[in-house]
Amino acid sequence: MISKKIGGKTYYYLATSARVDGRPRIVEQRYLGTAAEIERAVDGATVMPSRTRHLGFGDLAAAWSVIDRLGVIGAIDEVLGARRSDAGASVGTYLALAAVNRVVAPRSKLAFADWWTRTAGDRLVKLAAGALDHRRFWDAMDAVDVDRLDEIEARIAARVITEYGLDTSSMALDMTNFATYIDSTNDKAPIAQRGKAKQKRSDLRLVGLGLVVTRDGGIPLLSRAYPGNKPDVTQFAAMISELAARHRALGADPGELTIVFDAGQNSEPNFTALTDARLHYVGSLPPSDHPDLLAIPRSAYRPVAGFDGVSAHEVAVSALGLQHRGVLTHSAELHAGQVRGLDQTLAKAQATLTTIAEVLA
Repeated sequence: MISKKIGGKTYYYLATSARVDGRPRIVEQRYLGTAAEIERAVDGATVMPSRTRHLGFGDLAAAWSVIDRLGVIGAIDEVLGARRSDAGASVGTYLALAAVNRVVAPRSKLAFADWWTRTAGDRLVKLAAGALDHRRFWDAMDAVDVDRLDEIEARIAARVITEYGLDTSSMALDMTNFATYIDSTNDKAPIAQRGKAKQKRSDLRLVGLGLVVTRDGGIPLLSRAYPGNKPDVTQFAAMISELAARHRALGADPGELTIVFDAGQNSEPNFTALTDARLHYVGSLPPSDHPDLLAIPRSAYRPVAGFDGVSAHEVAVSALGLQHRGVLTHSAELHAGQVRGLDQTLAKAQATLTTIAEVLA
């Protein structure tokens, strides 16, 4: 029997352990309850129960313990303030419940209450049945505007960094967009716009999203949502400015941070923003824009230690209004894959042309 402390209370489980890959691991566990619940069950028990009820607990408790450890609910409520006494629960509680559901068993807010009754959630959060109405979730989310959302995110990100000791010396930035099913006539979601869809769904409205994540684990620390009809490159400078500000707020020097991004963010204003923010960076340049670099012979490349089949050559590069240290790389494995892909494309084109020729003959 093992115990776990969650939200200041101790819960007991009957656990079965076994060796997995040579190491002892818990492979099965059954929830028993608190000490008081076990005592009540044992007192006077002489026969097997006539019925049992199975509730989801482990994944829910694990996710909720992270929210509790990071003080997510408190961080949200500190920014937004108290609600009316008839609100059912605080905004922080509703957003935490929504987040846990997305982690454990994603579903609509309308279906949330039914899912919650099939879990041991009421042991973690005491709420009246009416508090789980889907409209209460929408009311809570409507209470969060963009400015306060940024403040909430900054507080939680700072807590994540300190609580888990994250290495923020280098981070990756990327941007994409997601297709939504928001109706074309819905004017209440101006962020959803038609644009160049990464998912090739030109028939749907898009929402853009930029993320900055840690190198180890890909933990998101900064996000920015933007209208789907705006190019990614136009959002870069604002994210860089916010990233540098948050780094300073943690008492760190932005000059100690390296940001990694792809060629989609390349523009002279963006590189000026990087310089102004005193950030180090690793980016990429499209080879087709630099034929002089492609002309450098393979004999100039040298093997890279620790990376089989990879060779590199260092060179000074003038691009986007600045001088850069350039590293040209060549991967034998990637090259072979590209050749195979080209051969397949040519074979399909040849087959298509042959078919057309036969039809026209």
